[in-house]
Amino acid sequence: MYLTQEEESILEGEHGPTLKKAMEILSTLGDIYGADSLIPVKSAQIAGVSYKTIGDAGLEWISDLEGTVVVPSILNPAGMDLERWQEMGVDAKFASKQVQIVEAYKRLGVRCECTCTPYYIDKELAAFGDHLAWSESSAISYANSVIGARTNREGGPSALSAALIGKTANYGYHLDENRVPTIGFEVDCKLTGADYGALGCLAGAQAGSGVPMFRVRSKQYDTELKALCAAMAASGAVALYHVEGVTPESGQQEFPEETIIIERGQIDDVFDEGCGKECGNGYGEGYKNGCGNEPDLVALGCPHYSASELEEAARLLEDHTPAKEVWICTSRRVRDANPDLVRRIEDSGAKVFVDTCMVVSPATDRFGCVLTDSGKAFKYVPNLCGVRARIAHINECLAGEDSD
Repeated sequence: MYLTQEEESILEGEHGPTLKKAMEILSTLGDIYGADSLIPVKSAQIAGVSYKTIGDAGLEWISDLEGTVVVPSILNPAGMDLERWQEMGVDAKFASKQVQIVEAYKRLGVRCECTCTPYYIDKELAAFGDHLAWSESSAISYANSVIGARTNREGGPSALSAALIGKTANYGYHLDENRVPTIGFEVDCKLTGADYGALGCLAGAQAGSGVPMFRVRSKQYDTELKALCAAMAASGAVALYHVEGVTPESGQQEFPEETIIIERGQIDDVFDEGCGKECGNGYGEGYKNGCGNEPDLVALGCPHYSASELEEAARLLEDHTPAKEVWICTSRRVRDANPDLVRRIEDSGAKVFVDTCMVVSPATDRFGCVLTDSGKAFKYVPNLCGVRARIAHINECLAGEDSD
């Protein structure tokens, strides 16, 4: 891979050990994937924040770095609400380690707004055609697909390296030829809400790391496109998709010859899996409780809820107490901009947590079954938390104590 004279000097250590490490990571990735050069990035979104996922080794690595990021950079969710961690049931030892991780990133100049939906809090981070270095799976897919920006599936270290250097290797989804759809999905029924998470579970498993293109009868809202992004990234490794006539690059693409039809019954089958049902997804042995146990936690906001989703939750929780413990995760910025919605939600007994999500927090581990409206959480919670899950529409998730 070609490096400029300045890039070569960084690689040789003339600008200090931290930038040398960063350039080593970027140049190695470039060599592996056949990049021709490094390209400037507009922003970075950095995973590897929760102490649950990176542990002491990750904390030590970040703490040893010096310098300051040179592009706007933001963090992925941490393992707890940084202020209300005790309410989540997080212990003090974990909390201390988590604060150290966030402080280490802060010393590098990273914005410590811990969210998987950075596009909700700062529109300047990504626009159509911008090259990025993002590393949270659903944010990557949203940036590529819905915004039309360009980013690969960066790991936490490579995204941080790009933030420190201001560049990333020019390969993968940064190139036009890799943004062409490889498989088509025709959906022969109308969809709404959590249906898109269920669709993502099906399509992601079949698309793998390919680029799907959808032909869908229903109109999609931003939040539904976000849900589709997240579920396909969790059930497969999808980092870019197109929806015919909807997403910004779809008009430049031909619908693939290889096409799979998704029927209503297949969508419904996803809702019939998991705890409280017949364990059709194989979540049997190895979990805390038997197949028939009912959900004991409702966890929403994976990816983090938008203001419109908070509004819907507040409406559904009006005048009743939810039947189960409810967590709703969002970004600190969205929460603070919508105090009335948060008050209405919490008046019902539900809790609005920020900085974190149920997937990366150890607080989830104590439950037996999680009910969620997220295809991503439905796939990740069993694997990362050892807790079974079920997906449902938000009105079922937030049903009251007297509801059937």
